Amino acid sequence: MRIRIVGAGAMGRGIAQWAATAGHTVELCDVRTEAVTAALDFVRSMLDRAVQKGRLSAEDCAATLERLVPLDDPWADGPDVELVIEAVREDLGTKAEVFGRLEQALPASAVFATNTSSLSVTRIAAALKDPTRLAGLHFFNPVPLMKIVEIVPGAATRPEIPPALTALVESCGHRAVTVADTPGFLVNHAGRGLVTEALALLEESVADPAGIDRIARDVLGLRMGPFELMDLTGLDVTAAVIDSIWEGFRYADRLRPSYLTPNRVAAGLHGRKTGHGWFAYGSDAPAAAPEPPVTGDADRPVYVVGDAADSDATTLREALASAGGTVETGAEPSADALVLVPVWGTTVAAAVAAYRLPAGRTFGVDPLPPAGRRRVLAMTAAADPAAARDARAVLARAAEDDGEPYAVSVVRDTAGSVAQRLLASIVSVAASIAERSLATPADIDLAVTTGLGYPVGPLAWGDRIGADRMLELHRALHTTTGDPRYRPARWITERAQLGLALTDPGTSPGDCLG
Repeated sequence: MRIRIVGAGAMGRGIAQWAATAGHTVELCDVRTEAVTAALDFVRSMLDRAVQKGRLSAEDCAATLERLVPLDDPWADGPDVELVIEAVREDLGTKAEVFGRLEQALPASAVFATNTSSLSVTRIAAALKDPTRLAGLHFFNPVPLMKIVEIVPGAATRPEIPPALTALVESCGHRAVTVADTPGFLVNHAGRGLVTEALALLEESVADPAGIDRIARDVLGLRMGPFELMDLTGLDVTAAVIDSIWEGFRYADRLRPSYLTPNRVAAGLHGRKTGHGWFAYGSDAPAAAPEPPVTGDADRPVYVVGDAADSDATTLREALASAGGTVETGAEPSADALVLVPVWGTTVAAAVAAYRLPAGRTFGVDPLPPAGRRRVLAMTAAADPAAARDARAVLARAAEDDGEPYAVSVVRDTAGSVAQRLLASIVSVAASIAERSLATPADIDLAVTTGLGYPVGPLAWGDRIGADRMLELHRALHTTTGDPRYRPARWITERAQLGLALTDPGTSPGDCLG
């Protein structure tokens, strides 16, 4: 196939390398000829590096470079061009002008694709005489390494174009997901669950950015915490995406932005690229503060709230006993015992009031099985600091055959604690995408694991917990906080009621008509 790429910036050069490596002839052009030269030099350096590392033969490198054809004029005649991929700046007027001029220069048989990450594909196509020939083809940076591409049909896109683009993408070694033309498409939309909830937790002073990141990594198993991720992406970019998706979905509570970001953006605290974001960077940046050492009495007796039918309480009792802890049984705790409450979408304070527990020595424990060696202890405003230190020491103990002690995060009491709220938001946003039929459950999970690097897709993650258990969590968060952002998604409610998995697309009306 002969492909013309208009725009030789970071995305254009990456797409060019990807397509030429896969065997296609690529015309690379830009209104600035120096940008084309720089892009070709960059691609050459990347291919040379691949040869040096043994990932590419010298012959394949030379053949790939031969397939890269620099063009001085983006609007040159191209009778053999079958596909045009536009990768110019994110501006509707600019993109419309580019495609308008290409429409005059290239044959009607050439398919047009825009690499827009935030603009409406339908609106871009509307400027064309033939809007049916254009679709979205959204790559991620760096293109050769990020092996996921979003195929986005516009409202007028011919039905045969998305499958053809899917076949092209997958023949070139990437995965393709078909996504509705909606704000944020799929990956950026699904990614809002993590960062918006992390910012909400920070608003409430539940933990600081470093503390939330530790829990996200060590309990949920994410490669990067949400604040690390915002600093890497750039808070200016992240805040703009959050706002545009929230506004695009008519101010949906589930996607609500934080008041914390505008001032930080205005102050230039954008992250790594400015040397300071949520954290400081550079040679002069102070080292990250280590976690405080565990100093309490690990032998202090504990009492776990919950009867024998409560699996969370039973699991916690068994874990503490296997670590050599003194776990009390009976109807109520002794006068010296620490009281631990496994919380699931609720608060420790509510348990203190409901069960008349001693407020100073009652703490919450997140029952989510941690991906790493970290447990989370929630403390109320009435907590005795000495008792909190002892509770931390008790939770830090490992079973004799269980390896290293646990790190223990201490957070402010909130409904569901940190990890549950992050996970609930991740699953909830994905469920809302599924229930609107913006993408299939399989494509949602594929896009998130490939594009965002999550350890498991959000719907499959919810299935690990169980649809009924996730529904219980969302209902508890909604009831405890009164915040509509936690209202259970219909997708979760329905599947829990029907005994279906969250990853199950279910039966549609169309399935029953023929």
